[in-house]
Amino acid sequence: MKKLISKIIFQIIGWKVVGKLNYPDKCLVIAAPHTSNWDFILGRLAFYQYGVKGRYLMKKELFWGPLGWFLKAIGGIPVDRSKKNNLTDTAVRYFEENESMYMVFSPEGTRSYNPNWKKGFYYIAIESKVPIYIAYVDYATKTGGFDSL
Repeated sequence: MKKLISKIIFQIIGWKVVGKLNYPDKCLVIAAPHTSNWDFILGRLAFYQYGVKGRYLMKKELFWGPLGWFLKAIGGIPVDRSKKNNLTDTAVRYFEENESMYMVFSPEGTRSYNPNWKKGFYYIAIESKVPIYIAYVDYATKTGGFDSL
């Protein structure tokens, strides 16, 4: 049902998902460039169309009341960015506990232009022994999809 609804929404707004998804059950996905809050919404809808379980690291401040429940229901993982915590171990544990999962990272760490990507996603992929793929949205062509490194 989620797949059908997301396809209908994409048709209404003129977007389309390009390419087939023939990737492993587990991988780390970097979503870049992350320039708008719409990136998450479009990406989440695309994940429904691909039929994969996406997990998203998000600042913990978003997880309050009904919004927090909703974000967790669609794969959100609250992260406290004000503390030095071992996010690598937490992410590795999520990969170990799930048969199938795509964990999504925004390597810029912000929605503003930042040519210097944070490297945490790389270390998590190495520790988890999962491949890295790139997800993108192209606002000019209203398309989105996956590509591999």
